[in-house]
Amino acid sequence: MIRWRYFFNSSQSSDDSSSSSESDDNLIDVISAIAVAEGLQDRPKNEGFVENIVPTYSDQQFVEHFRVSRRIVHQLSVDFQESEYYAKTDKGFKRITSEKCILAFLWFASNQTVSYRDVSDRFNLSLSTLYCVVQKVSRFLSDLAENVIVWPTREECQRLSEEFGRMGFPGAIACIDGTHIKLDTPSDDPDSYLNRKKYHSIQMQVVCDSNRKIRDVFIGFPGSVHDARVFRNSPLSHSIQEKCGDWFILGDSAYPCLRNLLTPYKETENLRNVHKNFNKKLSHCRVLIEHTIELLKQRFRQLYHVKFRKIESICHFIRACCVLDNICVDENVIEPAVDPEPTVEPNFEDAGAQDPVYIDIENERNEVGLNYRNYVAAMLNV
Repeated sequence: MIRWRYFFNSSQSSDDSSSSSESDDNLIDVISAIAVAEGLQDRPKNEGFVENIVPTYSDQQFVEHFRVSRRIVHQLSVDFQESEYYAKTDKGFKRITSEKCILAFLWFASNQTVSYRDVSDRFNLSLSTLYCVVQKVSRFLSDLAENVIVWPTREECQRLSEEFGRMGFPGAIACIDGTHIKLDTPSDDPDSYLNRKKYHSIQMQVVCDSNRKIRDVFIGFPGSVHDARVFRNSPLSHSIQEKCGDWFILGDSAYPCLRNLLTPYKETENLRNVHKNFNKKLSHCRVLIEHTIELLKQRFRQLYHVKFRKIESICHFIRACCVLDNICVDENVIEPAVDPEPTVEPNFEDAGAQDPVYIDIENERNEVGLNYRNYVAAMLNV
């Protein structure tokens, strides 16, 4: 039986951090014991990297390595130091600066292949300390979501509708899609997270606007679950009319067609030109959400394969990366170079017809939504 314990929406706070501290401490003890047994605590460290090497980076080199600007790191360091997650006492050890904590987290999150050992050596930290730093910074950044990942105001919706109008789809304010985040075998209900491709993954539902800014994110459902079911269980599904008002968001065929969520017409031989035109323009706009997800994973490449085991920690880490991505968008930080052949984990829409959940999608489609889609299609065809 599937038991989902942690579902993270963009506005959810992390008031459960204290309850998870005991399990975190236990895992830290295990990591420390392994490190001592393998003699890793005595490995030579890269002393002075933050103090001597990082300051020599040009602004461009800094962004290439840490994915964010110096200004962002400075502000995050100040805020982290004032947060509940930063250790206020040194407990007899040399205290780690808040800046080093932020930089170590960013280095880890930005590189797909680095291990805890690699990062601990570079930043002159023990394995247990680094693990603690990554967990604490993840939770700190995750808490920022309620102020950083926010639904647009009515004034912003009007502006976004005009921007989508210039793309050929007036009335739209955002796009929605789901993506799989590959995992190691999780400690919570591992069988539930085994997807159709026979690897473990967690679902992330993302909504972005025309500026590639994330406006809503919902994380936590297993990879075995279809996009439509994730949407139905998300807070957005229950508040979409209130959030969108007279506007709407655009989704693919994995979602139900609602008054405030328009999806393509089914491709058939008898599809009318007005419907083909609608599908073409919708597909053109939906490149935005595909690009948003791709660049998010390119910027923070640990999202190609998150190596935590606890679902709670995984959700915090993913949401932390979404927060950082939005900050980068707001600050106009240069986008990362896209790999020629990025290892993006595909969405599984093509397999939807074999999913039992998919059988009921047509029955769930709202009659009002279908009628409104016909109205919009006719307007776009004028």
